[in-house]
Formats: sequence, C-alpha cells, structure tokens
Amino acid sequence: MTLPKHQQAAVKQGQEPKCEVTTIDVPQLGPGQILCKINYSGICGTDKAFIFNEFKMKETAKGISGHEGAGTVVGVAEDVKDLWKEGDRVGVKWVTSICQRCEFCTNGQDELHCPKQRNSGNSVPGTFQEYCVTDARYATRIPNGVKDEEAGPIMCGGVTAYVACKRSQVRPGQWIVVPGAGGGLGHLAIQYAKTMGMRVIAIDGGAEKQKLCLELGAEHFIDFTTTKDIPAEIMHITTYGAHGVVVTAASREGYATAPMLLRPGGTVVAVGIPTDMTIVAGAPPALLCMKRLNIVGTVTGTLKDVDEALDFTARGLVRPVLTHGTLHDLNELIAKLKDGKIAGRAVVKIAA
Repeated sequence: MTLPKHQQAAVKQGQEPKCEVTTIDVPQLGPGQILCKINYSGICGTDKAFIFNEFKMKETAKGISGHEGAGTVVGVAEDVKDLWKEGDRVGVKWVTSICQRCEFCTNGQDELHCPKQRNSGNSVPGTFQEYCVTDARYATRIPNGVKDEEAGPIMCGGVTAYVACKRSQVRPGQWIVVPGAGGGLGHLAIQYAKTMGMRVIAIDGGAEKQKLCLELGAEHFIDFTTTKDIPAEIMHITTYGAHGVVVTAASREGYATAPMLLRPGGTVVAVGIPTDMTIVAGAPPALLCMKRLNIVGTVTGTLKDVDEALDFTARGLVRPVLTHGTLHDLNELIAKLKDGKIAGRAVVKIAA
C-alpha cells in the first residue's frame, strides 16, 4: 500500500484552549507496532481537559490528543506480521501499550495499572490525526456489526461505562442510578445497565436529556434543575434506596449526593474525574458504617473488557448516540462538551 508522507492533524497550540488543523509527517513504524488509518475518533472529557489545560499533556504527545480511534491497519512491523495484516479493522485506546511483564500485566486483571503504560493523546500522539502508530499487541480488533463511528467511542467511553456497571455489583432486577445520564458516558451506562438486567434511574437536566434517557431504557428520569430533594425522590421510587450509583458527572454535587441515594450495602462507583482535587467521593464514616456502603472507582477497561463492550454493539444491544463533525469542528465540539451541551457522544471524521 502506497502511503502519503504527510497528513492532517489537530494540534494543540501552546497554552491556548484550542487545536489547529495542520500538516505534519505521517509517523514511521517501529518494532512491534502497526500503522493505523484513523477513520473516526470519539471526543472524551479527558480530551477536553487536555485542550483546556485542566490536565497537562506530555510533550511526547506533540500536542495531538484523542484516544477513541477506529480505522484500518495500513502498515505492520515485521515482528508482528503474525498478529495483523493490512486491511484489518482496528481500535486505538487510552492505554496504547503496556510492558506485559510487571505484576499488574501478568495477573490477568490489572494491566491498566502497568507503571510503564503509554497513553494515546497524553504520552504519545493521539487519534486526532489521519494516521497513528500503536502497539500491535495491545490494539483492539473491531468486530463485524460495529461501525467505525460507533467503535471509536467504545474504546474509552463505552468500556468505562460497561466496567462501571460491573463494578457496581448491581444484579438483574435491582436499581442503579446514573447521574449525568444524558452525557457521553451516562447514555452508554444506561444501555449497558439495562441490557445487564438492571433497573435504571437517570439524573440529568433538561427536556432533551430526559427524552434521550427514557428512549434508551431508563425507567425514571429526575431533572436536577427542578427536583429539590433528589434523595427523597430516589427513596420514593425504590423504597429503600438504590443498590448502586454510577457517578459519570464529575461534579462536587454529584459525588456529595451519591451516597445518600443508596440502600444498606449499596455501592458508589466513581467514574467522572473532577479537575478540582478537593472534590472527594465518600460519605461521613457514621453513614458508611451504619449502612455498610461501598465506594469504588474505575477507569477505562482491560483489553478483554473492550472486547466484551464491543460485543454488545455487534449484537445490536448498545448503540452510541452520536453528534458528528470533522477535525475542523473539533474546537466547537469540545467547547460544547465543556458546557454540557452535547447529548450522547461526539465523534469527528478523521480520514477523507
């Protein structure tokens, strides 16, 4: 396959909270890598945080954010040609490589904590570019039945929502509450939870979010802009409180309220990551003790988790609700994401 020498990429401009679409070189393959032509990339809240200087991007990323990429393999290093071939469909994730040798990589469940991991859009250039390289041994295969524009958001947002539902330990027929339910993570959490047999109470603001959440399968919608006492409303619906709360909204109020929504033995799953480090996920010790509450957290998912999350879409059970744009729309879409004005997930078409 004849490849171009140059490509288009959205590159962050210094400390300015914006990216500029510019021409850069197509990256060269290294040992153990594949070259991916990125067709679509989802936009994550973490991308927003890097662009708006809430998190500091490492210089090695060369100003290129993005970690929800989906596309096609167009180049394969000699030492991994037994794993991939040109034309294979591929997904690029937040964790783009691991050492595969440390305790966390080898215990079968904790590779996300590998101390030598590399992160797309943070320590290496991300998916807001037409071509990127990634570790052949940690890339994800996109199955049939999943479009590229759907697969991109599942690389991070989808698998994060899926793993959060698993970590909630809510069983089929039990209640789960999703604050921020109309957003990129929340609308996927509704679908995974419903498909896993949970009964979903969605919390968000506005008629558009209400319509979306109910259409996706939430049994109840609570509008935080008009409901004065959310814990009382949860008790009215569930009698004793919810069995789990997945906090996708990275707000102080969301984390402060979450434990109050639970019944004894319930679990709060921290998902949304606030940039304000004074925000904590927890409850007064007396409440934790008397109600035996659990506070857990999760971030993205393992290679196996991503495969499982994609399988829900391949079977037609979970579909990201998408707002579409191009690389040239990236700044506008990230600004809308920052202001909470995007229902569902935003994706940008990368390759022409």
